[in-house]
Amino acid sequence: MLTHPLHLQKLRHLLHLKKKDENTTDLTASQRALIAELQAIDTSVRAHESAHIAAGGGVIRSAAVFTYEQAPDKRLYAIGGEVGIDTSEAPTPDETVTKMQTVRAAALAPSDPSATDYQVAATASMLQMMARLEVARLKQAALVAKPNESYQSSNNENSTSLFSNYA
Repeated sequence: MLTHPLHLQKLRHLLHLKKKDENTTDLTASQRALIAELQAIDTSVRAHESAHIAAGGGVIRSAAVFTYEQAPDKRLYAIGGEVGIDTSEAPTPDETVTKMQTVRAAALAPSDPSATDYQVAATASMLQMMARLEVARLKQAALVAKPNESYQSSNNENSTSLFSNYA
């Protein structure tokens, strides 16, 4: 008697499900609870790292890298993760201000930022502040270097003072 390949495939699938059920039923209540906890952690970790990636745009240096733990069901569950974020300064102070806004947003994007996330955000805020100071310094230097023509025209001896009518 020949068995159709599709029937063999269904039979193999049913045997696999039966083995899977047997493995699950062999677990103790505490092992099943641990698996449920690891599943919840895995979901949370993946959502956390996805939030960094979604908010990070061009400052993300690498895909999420996860740390795994094997559960009693022999599956691996993510229990930690990280995403590389580029915190280097941009070519100009103005670009650095914009970039650090994105870095800070990416670091604080998850609903439950970690201590490392807060540290990256603080670093980005500091670099952004330093870049803003540099932008202000450059603007001030440009104003000082400008000819004093606007100041001279307003203080011309030939111009009438607002107070001359009251003297």
